[in-house]
Amino acid sequence: MVVNMLNTAILMGRLTADPELRRTSADVAVTTFTLAVDRGYVKAGAERQADFINIVCWRSTAEFVSKYFRKGMLVAVEGSIQTRTYTDSQDVKRKAFEIVADRVHFAEPRRDSASQSAPTGEGRPSPKQEAAHTGDNGDFIEIESDDDLPF
Repeated sequence: MVVNMLNTAILMGRLTADPELRRTSADVAVTTFTLAVDRGYVKAGAERQADFINIVCWRSTAEFVSKYFRKGMLVAVEGSIQTRTYTDSQDVKRKAFEIVADRVHFAEPRRDSASQSAPTGEGRPSPKQEAAHTGDNGDFIEIESDDDLPF
């Protein structure tokens, strides 16, 4: 009998810094960033705690994240947990846990262009660009106002 394993991580939190795009020696795009994710509980008399989780994005997802996401933005990440081992500069063997993101989504409403801080002056992607990145078929459009909704 074959048993399928499950490794899915879904997180929502705020970026702790602007993501930076890098390239491997084989010219593959990669970006890493840290997501601050609030814990769901607060001990009596204590402040809410957050976990700081490292995220890795590859290829088109890496390019998308580095182009449109900035420090402080609320984002949702879908991916899987991966571990890797390495030896640090003091020759100590270490283990790293990180989320390898398959999809990264905006998780808060669009801000007006004056308050957005994209470095190139480009704002958030159009719904079609965002849908193309996230794998959606692009049939959906963004509705600026919900005044015309039938419910």
